[in-house]
Amino acid sequence: MAKRATARGVAELAGVSRTTVSFVLNNIPGMRISEETRQRVLEAARQLNYHPDATARRMVSGRTNVIGFVLRQSPDQAFADQFLPQVLGGLGQAAAAQGYRILLEPIPPENHTGAYAQLIRERHVDGIVLSGPRFDDRDLLSAQAEGAPVVLIGHLPNTNLSFVDVDNVDGARRATEHLLGLGHRRVALITNAPLAYTASADRLAGYRQALKAAGLSFDESLVRYGAFTPQSGEAAMTDLLSVTPRPTAVFVASDAVALGVLQAIRRRGLHVPHDIALVGFDDIPLAGFIDPPLTTVRLPAAGLGWGAADLLIRLITAEETIRNPNVMLETELVVRASCGANVSSAQALPVA
Repeated sequence: MAKRATARGVAELAGVSRTTVSFVLNNIPGMRISEETRQRVLEAARQLNYHPDATARRMVSGRTNVIGFVLRQSPDQAFADQFLPQVLGGLGQAAAAQGYRILLEPIPPENHTGAYAQLIRERHVDGIVLSGPRFDDRDLLSAQAEGAPVVLIGHLPNTNLSFVDVDNVDGARRATEHLLGLGHRRVALITNAPLAYTASADRLAGYRQALKAAGLSFDESLVRYGAFTPQSGEAAMTDLLSVTPRPTAVFVASDAVALGVLQAIRRRGLHVPHDIALVGFDDIPLAGFIDPPLTTVRLPAAGLGWGAADLLIRLITAEETIRNPNVMLETELVVRASCGANVSSAQALPVA
């Protein structure tokens, strides 16, 4: 087995001290090291295939080079959500490009033990990306108050927490308007999650806006609440099918939840879109391959993850003044067969 390269070996080959090697390879700011010396160190490290380990980095920079990706869900809910792997892919790519790794941490909403601050205090992570913020998340505000770098995927009103998000209100409004435009007047809603989650509340608000603009009253009997999983969608839709008169269309604010909705409709002996039109939200990879293909609001999932990691690392390193700590990305309505529109192939319509 080849002997593992060391920082001392790099220093000897480059003709510099080990301290200089550490400064160069960890990119420590403020060091008066010439460009010629820096290049000699980098070339020596390349020739020896030397990679400083995490312990060495921590000793020099005081950082772990790890980002915590926190999901405010139970593990079962998190791993059932087919939208999250795309977000995690974008997050991981952006982190890896800057020498960071990802620690995935599902934290159920009933956990109020200061888990965020503990992650940082014990030096497990340098900062946190939180997916799925909740209005009642007191621990998150405590972590911010202690100076922990935090970026949301989503947003939390009335705070100054940095975020990367889409306009959930407008996306839901346009999805509902699409069903109304096809002639439906009893359009039901199944949320993606309980209303304590900001994205869920925003999508309900967009649904209500569309009804109001069409001159229709909001009917609480046509609303049910999902919980991230297909099972929650199946239960919600089974309950909705007992409403009289039955809804002729349903907007489901999560594609994962919509998979269960489709199952409930079929088990009742009904068909999509002939008996009930269906529109989802997220455009998960399976959306175009289920039967019938699902009309849905497409989110830039990988872009959300990439943007959040990039923003968090800039907050952690504090190497620049961040002029705009909030990022809003665009969505589009992808029209497929499940809504009953007369389309021969998927059509993408801009949403926001």
